[in-house]
Amino acid sequence: MSRLDDLIAELCPAGIPRKALAEVGEFVRGGGLQKKDFVEQGFPCIHYGQIYTFYGTSTTTTKSFVSPDLAATLKKAEPGDLVITTTSENIADVCTAVAWLGDEPIAIGGHSCVYRHTLDPMYVAYYFQTEEFELQKRKFVTGTKVKDIKIADIGRIQIPVPPLAIQREIASILDRMESLKAELETELETELECRSRQYAFYRDHLMGGREGVEVRWVPMGEVGEFTRGRRFTKKDIVEDGVPCINFGEIYTRYGVFAHEVYSHVRSDLASSLRFACKGDVVLTGVSETVEDICKAVAWLGDEDVAVHDDCFVYRHTMNPKYVSYYLQTQMFHAEKAKHVARAKVKRISSESLAKLTIPVPPRAEQERIVGILDKFDALVNDLSVGLPAEIAARRKQYEHYRDKLLTFEEAA
Repeated sequence: MSRLDDLIAELCPAGIPRKALAEVGEFVRGGGLQKKDFVEQGFPCIHYGQIYTFYGTSTTTTKSFVSPDLAATLKKAEPGDLVITTTSENIADVCTAVAWLGDEPIAIGGHSCVYRHTLDPMYVAYYFQTEEFELQKRKFVTGTKVKDIKIADIGRIQIPVPPLAIQREIASILDRMESLKAELETELETELECRSRQYAFYRDHLMGGREGVEVRWVPMGEVGEFTRGRRFTKKDIVEDGVPCINFGEIYTRYGVFAHEVYSHVRSDLASSLRFACKGDVVLTGVSETVEDICKAVAWLGDEDVAVHDDCFVYRHTMNPKYVSYYLQTQMFHAEKAKHVARAKVKRISSESLAKLTIPVPPRAEQERIVGILDKFDALVNDLSVGLPAEIAARRKQYEHYRDKLLTFEEAA
């Protein structure tokens, strides 16, 4: 048996009691702190948005500071307290928690609360990450666009409360597991970065042509035509309707090619929309940066898809994946940058797109290049295979054992 098994057998042979969080601690709501209040040096503070994006399970230092005068008016977290978010744009981030393990009090702001308790702080922080906690929390989250939870409802969530010796042993085990996970992820992500650079190098090299193969560099307008999509808005998106590609999803959800869409638009709008057919390439015409303009996805699905008006449909005579891969190259980006209108929102016109050149080797050579790049792309981008899959698998493995450690036979 492990030390943890021995402790459980010795200290709680009849099982582990469960208690509401409010029974073993108290909550203090924060408020009055905004990002504009940050100063270079001063009283340490945690802003609720940083809990999602910057902090991990615990911290001994803060990223931000406020003036001592403002800090005097704010609520404080003491060493050992948890700082918890109460608001987010999605349910998953509500009740994200960080254990404050520094030596001095820190200030907290709105959309967060302090949980002051009698438990081991790391034990509680790890429990807040479990699936069991997530399932309980979801019953109390309210709101549509913005998700929110009341402090009183967080207090109703049940937590297993073993003796402190067991809590500390579990926290110690999870600390070691989290450290090993972080070390392994760093190694894998370093490897992924190297492979990504290698992939970009070979992609650009392959597009440059090879000896003995004739390659014509021609304006894209000579081997295809660009058509702007038609407008639809977020309120037009429905669960079941006309399949569509929204320009924002091309940045965030699609890769080089796609067979299925993530969204649908109202069916009664179909007659007013424009569509991409199988083999077309859909590319963005609007972005906040020059680099993101012309982010592209080759549509390979059997069904026509509606395309947003901030996108263009490129209908052409080439291998669609070859076109999509070429639109990622440094050669294309360098030429494209000369044609982007550089206002606050960056734009490119269909007339400018038609002037941009593309290398056109024989079809067999296009397919050879696509076959090579497909393997590289899967290695560095595919969540089901390659390095991204390995990173995801290690995270799931850690989450499985974390949840298992924090699941007990309940006391009668």
